[in-house]
Amino acid sequence: MSCTAVTVLRLVHSRVQNNHIHLLANSPPKAAVYKLVNSLKGVSSRRLREDYPELARHYWRAQRLWSGSCFAGSAGGAPLSIVRQYIEQ
Repeated sequence: MSCTAVTVLRLVHSRVQNNHIHLLANSPPKAAVYKLVNSLKGVSSRRLREDYPELARHYWRAQRLWSGSCFAGSAGGAPLSIVRQYIEQ
């Protein structure tokens, strides 16, 4: 997949906690997960800074809103109801 290719990511379920976010999403099977996550981080950081300018003052030293790390896992054959239950708890 080239960087110019448009990749569709469909958010199925999410939960925001104080230090991390759980997302359940569908993406094309050949999409590079780390690229999708980095894109989400970049876009969300930009949008949050536009909507909440005070964030820029709070994170001025790091010059970034999100950590550079991430975890992405595959649900394999698990039923979506089980994955949603995990996210909700």
